Amino acid sequence: MSEPKGKAKRVVELVPGIHHWTLSDDRIGGSRSDAYAVVDEDGAVVLIDPLPIDQDTLRELGNLAAIVLTAGNHQRSAWRFRKAFSIPVWAPEGAHGLEEAPDYTYVAGETLPGGLVSFHTPGPTLAMYTLWVQQHPRSVAFISDLLAHESPGTPEFVPSEYQDDPLRTRHSVQRILDHLPVQTVCFAHGEPIIGDGAAALRRALQEDMESPATPAP
Repeated sequence: MSEPKGKAKRVVELVPGIHHWTLSDDRIGGSRSDAYAVVDEDGAVVLIDPLPIDQDTLRELGNLAAIVLTAGNHQRSAWRFRKAFSIPVWAPEGAHGLEEAPDYTYVAGETLPGGLVSFHTPGPTLAMYTLWVQQHPRSVAFISDLLAHESPGTPEFVPSEYQDDPLRTRHSVQRILDHLPVQTVCFAHGEPIIGDGAAALRRALQEDMESPATPAP
């Protein structure tokens, strides 16, 4: 099943309009998984890669309007919440392993619910996207599985054996730095970095000890 067995206990606001919850994920050996909600200026709430949590806790955020997945392997609680809240699910075009059909699919450069902009960042898998939102006072990037931040210090790349194209993952991180004015970085696995997210991404590339030597196709 796509959902972890555990349930997050609370939601925390990271920066204005960006909320976060986390849990220990039994599907990946008890490692940490993280989920987010974006509340737009009109009070509409968009869930990103949602994990199990009490439904009333999510309702307290505002008018639940949509669910957006960054990749097929992040469907998590999406289908259960779609039914519970009667809201649509958006997923990347070509996403693999989905247990149900999304209501909508998206490609690079689209503006999604909540003002999220889709930025294609393949590597861990082909149909993987970073979601970017220009949210005052700090622009935010939700970078899916490009990097993890499960311990203090510099974010780390997932081991190459768990990625479709490890070098392309590195290129995707560099493209984020080249094209998105990122201040806050939100990980699918690990503590968000607020304020100096771009510097953290640069350090991840500089300190990378496993970067492949062959060019990406």
